[in-house]
Amino acid sequence: MNAAEPRKSCPPPDPNTRTPKFKAPPKACDAHCHIFGPKHIFPYHPNSTYEPPDAGKDRLKALHRTLGIERAVFVQASCHGPDNRAMLDAIASSNGAYRGVCIAKKTFTDAEFQQLHDGGVRGVRFNFVTHLGGTPDLDAMKTILARVAPLGWHLVIHVNAEDIITFEDFFTRIEMDIVVDHMGRVHCDQGTGQRAFQILKTFMRRQNWWCKICGAERISRDGPPFHDAVPFARELIGIAPERILWGTDFPHPNITRWMPNDGDLLDLLPLFADDPALQKTILVDNPARLYGFAD
Repeated sequence: MNAAEPRKSCPPPDPNTRTPKFKAPPKACDAHCHIFGPKHIFPYHPNSTYEPPDAGKDRLKALHRTLGIERAVFVQASCHGPDNRAMLDAIASSNGAYRGVCIAKKTFTDAEFQQLHDGGVRGVRFNFVTHLGGTPDLDAMKTILARVAPLGWHLVIHVNAEDIITFEDFFTRIEMDIVVDHMGRVHCDQGTGQRAFQILKTFMRRQNWWCKICGAERISRDGPPFHDAVPFARELIGIAPERILWGTDFPHPNITRWMPNDGDLLDLLPLFADDPALQKTILVDNPARLYGFAD
């Protein structure tokens, strides 16, 4: 972002989280949420395209108490860029209940990557979506992935539907574990037969691909309660239930249409997966295996 350009402001999350009807199993994990600020302690990155309201660790802990969630994975967002301090601070406060996915620069040293690992980071994220800056430097991305592979980390990709099509060959050549955010941000009104979703399903048949069945509010075209996202989640679960994750995406940055209530989002889970054993697989077993939570 040009320093002269104003940052886009983001609306705050719904402050009145509804207690969900669905009761999450013990040790359930919100595998996609964010820590924002507080900016007077952890300033936002000067090149961020947006500035969200502060939503620090205490706010997130209160949300999870209402939802009945015991574990979390923080995904570093572009508003903090490669400054991962706010996330590391939150992980350190959790007594082992939190893990993280960082944003990294190719100039990070081995010691810096090890420090992130020791602090609970288990993956690195790259944004491809246009409103967050578009395609990353692919050569730098490959360099970073080679650096973190010995740590056992995985790659998280934040893509739009069109990016799945454009970068299909590039993604196919990556051999480490890959986690796709928000069901690939496909368009619900284009149906499950759309090309991007068919490619995503092909990816999910590979043993190194995972997908988060979150972001229903982002891919929906019908609006709350976002039931048009249900067929997409169910098809992904049907392919690889052992490689599916769920998350809130709290505090929902860059929402342009419908700010969701996180209680409503958790109540989508039994529509995605109606079997209690499968719900436990998605909410407990899968994140514990990928992120190394101790049982």
